[in-house]
This record gives sequence, structure tokens and C-alpha cells, in this order.
Amino acid sequence: MYSMTTSAVHTPRSPVTRKDVARYAGVSTAVVSYVVNGGPKKVAPATEAKVQDAIRVLGYRPNAAARALKLGSSETIGLVIPDNSNPFFSLLAHAVEDAAAELGYALLLTNSDGNLAKERRNIRNLASRQVDGVVLASVLFEPDLEALESAEIPAVLLNHGGNAPGFNSVGVDLAAGAKMAVDHLIGHGHTNIALAMGTTVANDFDRREHGWLQALTAAGLPEGPIVRGDFTRSGGYAAGQRLLASPNRPTAIFASSDMQAIGILRAIHEAGLNVPGDIALTSFDGSAEAEYSWPALTTVEQPVRIMAEAAVSALVGTSRGQEPEQRIFPTELRIRQSCGCGVRGPGA
Repeated sequence: MYSMTTSAVHTPRSPVTRKDVARYAGVSTAVVSYVVNGGPKKVAPATEAKVQDAIRVLGYRPNAAARALKLGSSETIGLVIPDNSNPFFSLLAHAVEDAAAELGYALLLTNSDGNLAKERRNIRNLASRQVDGVVLASVLFEPDLEALESAEIPAVLLNHGGNAPGFNSVGVDLAAGAKMAVDHLIGHGHTNIALAMGTTVANDFDRREHGWLQALTAAGLPEGPIVRGDFTRSGGYAAGQRLLASPNRPTAIFASSDMQAIGILRAIHEAGLNVPGDIALTSFDGSAEAEYSWPALTTVEQPVRIMAEAAVSALVGTSRGQEPEQRIFPTELRIRQSCGCGVRGPGA
């Protein structure tokens, strides 16, 4: 009969406590607390080194939940974005994470997938986890923030181009950015400029469309064709196919996102046409894909890092506690080849 020796039995090791660290380092538990929490009292460098060595040797891991309860803060920010597989929102999320880390906060990222019900569910889940604040890139111009308001959790609307009474909001002047891109196409001599406009679940009016129309009106040009679809590569591809099949085929297109422009590029190439020789193209966002498409996209670039820092600051930084305000930042036109600049041929 097989018998198990005592040496074969592994008893689970008890978690290392703050007392264990204090005993190993030869200090009080209060000193360990000061080192782990970065204060409130200063610790001599030699003593701190002993505590850090004890933490490393023993493998001590502070209890984040207990620390949060003691501090009255989870030291966590929630972020809700439509889709982090979109390079623009991926870049935005990374910038928010960096800005939060600079202030000692961790980031909890969620995706709404452009779905209103999922956005609301994510907001409720973040509220139930008692995060210190939520940065929201909403699918709605006026999102439902009741769950956060009832939990007294502050929120900042990010990538938001309008005023949001009662809430901090951070975004860019969408209309001015779009007008700048369309003006540039007009400067190349184009008179038939189409708009590939992304849509949201609520079909809120997007100020990029207003900027496109402003540019055409100011130049005395007729309104070009408009095709609406998703803010995605596939949405842009479908928009491009429809515009190319139009009897009034445009000579230039302004796409409301880089992802749409990437899809439009494919549609144009498949039709055997040349960008920018046959059809010029500009877009909006300033993602990395715009720089590495072929031809590289002339795009309206948003100041992502500045926007992220402003949003986090409004939640937990120097702006917290101040009256809510709308922060609107300027955009910049990144000129590359898709508009006709630096390329010889028709329309250049």
C-alpha cells in the first residue's frame, strides 16, 4: 500500500505580512507603511533600503484593497472608449494610462464597441468598483452618467467637441479641423469634394460635417456627395465603393476618420485609380496608420497626449474641485502625399 510521506505534502505558504517585513528589516510596521505608501513621514535612505530589501527577499505584496479602504481611494481611474482596436483610441488610451501613472493612478480600460447598452454597463461596473473617476469617450454627445453621479464619482468627457453642462469635457474643434482639411483640397484646385461621414448610434450631428460644408460655402463651391457609414476600415471601404460608383464621381474626398480613409484607399486602388492623381484624399485623427498607409494620408492630427493629460488632471490633478469647464484644443494638418502634395500628376 502506498503511503505519502510528510515530505511530499506541501502546505500552502501564508501570505507575507507587513509585520514579517518589519521583523526582517528590524524596523517598526509604521516605518514599513511609510516606505510602501511613500509617506506621510520621511524615512532615512539606509532604513528605506533595508525595508525594500526585505520586501524583495520575502516577496511582500501590499494589499491594494486594504490600502484603498484606509486611504478612501482606489487610486484607479476608469476609461471607457468605443474600440481600442482602432489605432486612434489605442493611442488615446495609452496616453491616458501614462497621464494617470504620472499621478500615481492605475487605469481600468473598458470598450463599449460603439454600443450604447455596453457603454452604460461599463459605466455601472466602474461605479461599483468605486474608481476615483471615469474618463469617457462616449458614443453619445450627451451620455447617461447617472450611475456616476449617484455614486459621486467625477467624470470627464474625452474626445468631446461640445459643451457638457455640469461636467468637464476635453476635445478639439472638429469643425475647424475639418474645414482646414477641405480648404487644403480646395487649394489643390478641387471643386467636387465628397464627404465620407462616420455615424454614431444616436446619429448625433458631427461638427466635422459642418466644417466640410463651411469650407465649400466659403469657396463658393456646391455641396459634394455625402456617404455615411461606420468609423471603421470596412465602413470607409463601403463608402469609397459608393462614391466611385456615383455618376458625379468626386475628384477629392474628406474622410471623417483615418480608419475610413484606409478603407477608401483600398476601394480606390481596387478600381484601378490613383491617389492622389485621380482622387485626392484627406482624413481626421492623426493615427499612426495614416503615416504608414500608401500613399501616406494627409490628416488632421489631434493632440492626443495633451488631451489625455487635461482629462486626467481634471479628475485627480490640479484641476480637481474646480468648476467644470470645456477644454478645446487646436488641431494640426499633417501634410503628406494623399492630397497631392509632393506628387506630380493630375490634381497635384
